[in-house]
Amino acid sequence: MNPVPRMAMPEPSDRELIDRILTGDRPALDLLMLRHHAVAYRVACRLLRCEADALDAVQDGFVNVLSHLGRFRGQSSFRTWLLRIVSNAALDIGRSKQRRDSRFSTEAEEFHETFDPRSAPLDRGLERADLRDKLDDALAALPAVQRQTFVLHVDGDLSYREVAEVLGISIGTVMSRLFYARQRLREALLHHVQL
Repeated sequence: MNPVPRMAMPEPSDRELIDRILTGDRPALDLLMLRHHAVAYRVACRLLRCEADALDAVQDGFVNVLSHLGRFRGQSSFRTWLLRIVSNAALDIGRSKQRRDSRFSTEAEEFHETFDPRSAPLDRGLERADLRDKLDDALAALPAVQRQTFVLHVDGDLSYREVAEVLGISIGTVMSRLFYARQRLREALLHHVQL
């Protein structure tokens, strides 16, 4: 006796989940958030370089999305719309943190005057982590519009067209920002990568 194979139910689309959420379906909300949380976190984390701030940005983004979910018209994908909101929340948090941090910069300057990192021993096992830090530093040094464009394309895994939709710019502008971002990153990392 052969068991009858069960047909797998197809995953509901984002649009179907949104329609269900708007009628009060809590499990649909959980599924939609679960589906997109990882990419939203990856984008926020790359923009902010701080796990706690990235989690705040994702939370702010999802709260904003939920409060405006009835306005989503589907002109772009839900993921594209969400990443626009999350990346804007991340940039807002970053600007706010920058203002806060500038007040405490004198203490940091005093510390750097007494500590010379060149005197610390170099551990070969940390070279890879050091390179990752250099990449993060180089990325943080990019102008905000280039950094946001780069992160949405690379970490958000969005196409040029989707990045253009998220940022409300032309595909040519996306290509230009990515070109200059890559060029600056290459220059910043040239001294740290042995070819």
